[in-house]
Parts: sequence; structure tokens; C-alpha cells
Amino acid sequence: MSRIGKQPIELPKGVSATINKSEVTVKGPKGELTRRFDPDMTFKQEDGHLIVERPTDQRHHRALHGLTRALLANMVTGVSEGYEIRLEIRGTGYRAEMQGQTLKLALGFSHDVLVEPPPELSFQVEDRGALIIIQSIDKELIGQVAADIRGLRPPEPYKGKGVRYLGEYVRQKEGKAGKVGG
Repeated sequence: MSRIGKQPIELPKGVSATINKSEVTVKGPKGELTRRFDPDMTFKQEDGHLIVERPTDQRHHRALHGLTRALLANMVTGVSEGYEIRLEIRGTGYRAEMQGQTLKLALGFSHDVLVEPPPELSFQVEDRGALIIIQSIDKELIGQVAADIRGLRPPEPYKGKGVRYLGEYVRQKEGKAGKVGG
């Protein structure tokens, strides 16, 4: 039995779920998320809990069981609490600022990079343009947008300049002067 898949998902106060065959809609105080799952998985709602069940013990169904339960739990957490990712910008002249809803990044290129947020996502800039806060109810979307922004200028290993997740450790290398030998 899947350890993750067999755990029931508790619906917090103010969160409701609607099950329509393989499509589940979760509504909460922060918003609403809908997702279509594999038709083999079945869903039950019993006294404030969501339960995911699989038809057989085949390897494919066991793998889908845990995945489906994890995705559904992320949806419930998203509509009740929301998700937040913080990105840190390091480097001389590197900064972020807001232009309406659009994020404007100066990352050492000859031009500024503009990032348009999807409708379910919002940006904030703090710490004089050195910290970007991304907020959303969709965990998959927020992770992809954060990875895309970090991918514009990943932290380089010599000076550490670039965009990194807050608290991310970047191993520093020595330059050519540190080379020993003849």
C-alpha cells in the first residue's frame, strides 16, 4: 500500500471539494483550483476528509496513487494558505522593480527583462529591489515561474552574482590566482 496515497487529506474550515469522476475542484478562501486526474483513480469525500483509492496493486497504479494524493493535498493547501517563494538578487547593478503588475529585472543584460505574471500569481519587490516575493495558490505554477526567473541569470560560482532562492547555498570557487603548480 502506498504510504502517501493511503493518507486521508483533511479539508480545513472554509475549504470545499467537488468531485466529478476524474476531475476535482477545490474552493477555499484564497481561490479555486480544478484539476483532471487519471481516470483509474477514485475519490471519496467522508466527514471532512478526501480519500484517494486505486483499482489494483499494479506498479503503475501504485505510482499514480501517491502522486494523485500529493497533487490533491497541494491544491487544498494552496486554496487555504497559499504558497510563497522568495528570490534574492545579488550583483552590482542587478535589481528588480514593479511596473504595474509586470516585474522589471535589470540583470546585467543590454536590456531590461520584463516578466508578465499569469492571472493566479502576484509579484512583490522588497529590500530596495534585491528581493522578489512570488505568491500564488498553485504550487506547480509558482515553482515553474520561480525557476524561469532564476534561469534568466543563475548564480555564478566565482562571484556569486545572479538570482537565487532565498537561503540557497552557492559554492564559491577560487579564480585563476588560486591555481597552484607550474
